Amino acid sequence: MTEANSGQKKAVDELHKIAESIYNQIDDGKIPKMTLPLRTKGNIRFDPKHNVWKYGKATGARTAKKTNGAMMLLRTMYVLELIEDMIDTNKSSTLREMYYISEGWDKAKFHSQDESNYLAEDLEIATSCMREDFKLRPEENGASVIGNITIEEFDRKGRIKRINCLDDVGDSGYGIPYNVESDKVKLIESGAQFVIAIETGGMFDRLVENGFAEDYNAILVHLKGQPARSTRRFIKRLNEEMKLPVVVFTDGDPWSFRIFASVAYGAIKTAHISEYLATPSAEYIGITATDITNYNLPTDKLTDRDIQALHAELKDPRFADENWRNEIETMLKLNKKAEQQALAKYGLDYVTDKYLPEKLAPLGIMKR
Repeated sequence: MTEANSGQKKAVDELHKIAESIYNQIDDGKIPKMTLPLRTKGNIRFDPKHNVWKYGKATGARTAKKTNGAMMLLRTMYVLELIEDMIDTNKSSTLREMYYISEGWDKAKFHSQDESNYLAEDLEIATSCMREDFKLRPEENGASVIGNITIEEFDRKGRIKRINCLDDVGDSGYGIPYNVESDKVKLIESGAQFVIAIETGGMFDRLVENGFAEDYNAILVHLKGQPARSTRRFIKRLNEEMKLPVVVFTDGDPWSFRIFASVAYGAIKTAHISEYLATPSAEYIGITATDITNYNLPTDKLTDRDIQALHAELKDPRFADENWRNEIETMLKLNKKAEQQALAKYGLDYVTDKYLPEKLAPLGIMKR
């Protein structure tokens, strides 16, 4: 066995406990089951210790009483073996590859990738480990970073590479890998004042071209839409370890509001690891309904789906703050939404010369 890190060793130990529990239940003549938190919006609770939203106490069971439950327990045993083999041999698998690997499991094969993804999440919850400890990775890596942060990355051959994400990268920036834990990526030093997480590639490129990282001593992180887990984890580490404040700059629509919420408070899908991924102190500086009026921005009409999403957000505990409620209600009244790049109405420099300075000034974190 290659030398596993502490997270992988813990993962193997916890997975063994699951296998032993199922075996012992069968040996005792019981119908085996796995008990897990319900992953629903109604089972989300605020965790004051970490200032994030996590699963509550409501639980459900994967039980062999029913055929579907029995099949998922069988698949679980196959996945446990796969994970231990990958850790033993220092291999990793994409979630998509795991789905196709199951083709060799006879009756235990997954019917869809959603099933295999869901099981991987179940195992995270059951073990209190992260998917990265299982050597499972998504198809996509995180997004891009440009700014004055120096890191050391361990490459696939075990070599250490020191990279400054401003001076040692091209226009596309440093690509965030799927695993950004300290055994893979060490944060060495930073001369930046804050982190700005940006939803769209077009706006990320605009800020890069306009020299925003240099002029305002900022670290730019491209979220690439709904951010990958590795992107959120990287932002969290910049905030906690480097003591850098984080702001999030998105479009002005319900889906972008949810992007912010996933960065700041955690997403329902990953509520079991919110304390590792979420940055509760993150501030929203994206387009708001008030901005649409104050800056007279070009807009699009809300779709029925947008309206439905906004009404859902009024019931979402992550948007219970009075300011958020006011902005959501105002957007519904206006029946309009706007993109980040609508600011180009006033010229290509407007976003960096006027809009962002005006949004950031009240926060007291930006100095030119």
